[in-house]
This record gives sequence, C-alpha cells and structure tokens, in this order.
Amino acid sequence: MKVLAITQARYGSTRLPAKILKEVNGVTLLETHLRRILKAKTIDKVKVATTDEEGSKYIINVAKKLGVECFQGSVDDVLSRFYYTAEPERPDIVVRFTSDCPLVDPEIIDMTVQYMLDHPEYDFVATDSTTFPDGLGTEVCKFSALEKAFREANLTSEREHVMPFIWKNGTAKGGSIFKSIYMHCPAGDYGKYRITIDTPQDFELISRVIGELGTELGWKAYIDYLTEHKDVFALNDMFDRNEGYAKSLNNDKVIKK
Repeated sequence: MKVLAITQARYGSTRLPAKILKEVNGVTLLETHLRRILKAKTIDKVKVATTDEEGSKYIINVAKKLGVECFQGSVDDVLSRFYYTAEPERPDIVVRFTSDCPLVDPEIIDMTVQYMLDHPEYDFVATDSTTFPDGLGTEVCKFSALEKAFREANLTSEREHVMPFIWKNGTAKGGSIFKSIYMHCPAGDYGKYRITIDTPQDFELISRVIGELGTELGWKAYIDYLTEHKDVFALNDMFDRNEGYAKSLNNDKVIKK
C-alpha cells in the first residue's frame, strides 16, 4: 500500500499574509510543519500542493531544502490542485494536511493512517475536530475516493476545499457513497485549543509556545503548556474553526462544467 501525504500551501492569505513563511527561532513555520510530517512512520512520500502565485517560489524553496516535491496548480480550485498533486503517484491512500498547522503530530498521523490500513473497508478516516485541538487535523482517504470527488464535485464549496464532497457523502455524516469514520482524541476532549496559524494572534501564540518548548515535542506537551499558561491560551480563543469553509458555504453555487 502506497501512502502519500499532501499538504496544501499557498503564499496568499487574507488575514495573515505569507503566514507559513513566518519564522520562529529562525525557522519558517512551513519547515517545522514539513519536518514533523516527515517523522511519521506510515507515510511513504510527502508532497506540497501549492499555487502559481509569484510568492510560491518561497514555498518551493523551503520544500526543496527538505527534499519534498511540489506541484503548482489552481488558487481557487483547491480540489483539482490536490488531485493533480496526487495523480502522478497513483497512491493507494492519500493523507491531507493544511500547512498552517506547524505542530501537526507524527503520532496522530500514524494512528489515523494505521486505522485505515487495518480497516480497508473505510474510504475516509479523520481526526474528530470536536475533541482534537485545532491544528492537528489529519484526513486519510483512498485515492479512489479523492478521484471520485474530483470528477463529481460541482459546488464552489466542494472545489475551494478538498474534502467536503467526501464529508457530505460519508456514512459518518449520513451519506451512502463513502464509508467514513472520525476518530476521537484518545487523551480526552481538547477541542477548545487552537494551535493553527490564521491570524496575528495565532502567530503570537505559536511563537510563545515554540519559543518556550521548541518543535520536537508531542502535541500534548504544547496543550499542557497552554493549560498552564491561561494568558497565552487566551490570545486566540475567540476564533472559530473552519471559518474559510463557512464563508464558502455562505457563497455557494453550482459550477457549470
């Protein structure tokens, strides 16, 4: 079974421009993100799905430094960009990340991928967003499911984001096309924590956390730090998850093919 990990990375950002290229302790958050994915034992190859924006050259440079290949594609049709990144590899399984999660955890990655490997009847396995901290999201799907989504998704919300077609048609959400499951955090309920990068407040929190603890620890150490330092936790606790997807839903329309 070939397992391909793909992370979405683009230069443009409305609220925090070039956010993944910001540095903490002299290292870009993108490099930290990629290095942590590369530690996962169940991943055979890692690729970056970036855009043809001018600033993407900086993303490509970071990836090259780590020996990670890039594909440049559409800014708005992220599903097609993701699919065309995966397609040449013809993997059995694809693992999706977003590069604004610098502290994504290799143990969580391996747990989620291994579940798919042990339960091949599933088309989609993901971390549960209500119990895992925001910033650890790991989504695993069969390449065949990704290909079906690429060919059949026809709403802007399904093209601007990679997995909505699979989410909505998965058995875990009441659908019937894909067999799906969401894995709850084994350590308990940590859904209120946010260690992703989308705003200046997020960057301030990540800077404090990495500045104190470095980038080599497991996710629980970072969350324990936030639990113990309420002032740091409060820096970004006013933001909701998946605001970008919610915005897409509000402006949804059918794409004519």
